[in-house]
Amino acid sequence: MKKTLATAGALLAFLSTAYAATVQGTIQAVDPETKSITLDDGKIYQLPAEAAVDQLAVGVRVVVTVDDTTGMVTSIEAAS
Repeated sequence: MKKTLATAGALLAFLSTAYAATVQGTIQAVDPETKSITLDDGKIYQLPAEAAVDQLAVGVRVVVTVDDTTGMVTSIEAAS
């Protein structure tokens, strides 16, 4: 039973990361009304409703992780 649960847990962890895409770029625009950002690739990325948009600034290089199934940004980190 423990082996089955461990296998199922590992499979679920794999599946949750299987649908994430990572994009790196520079923020070109931040729209607090629509909770979105535009990167230098010209694409607009939708942020979750609880995102602190006021902490994002134009010109900052970031790594954005996007859920492929919903298109919603799941994390934004400063690029190194």
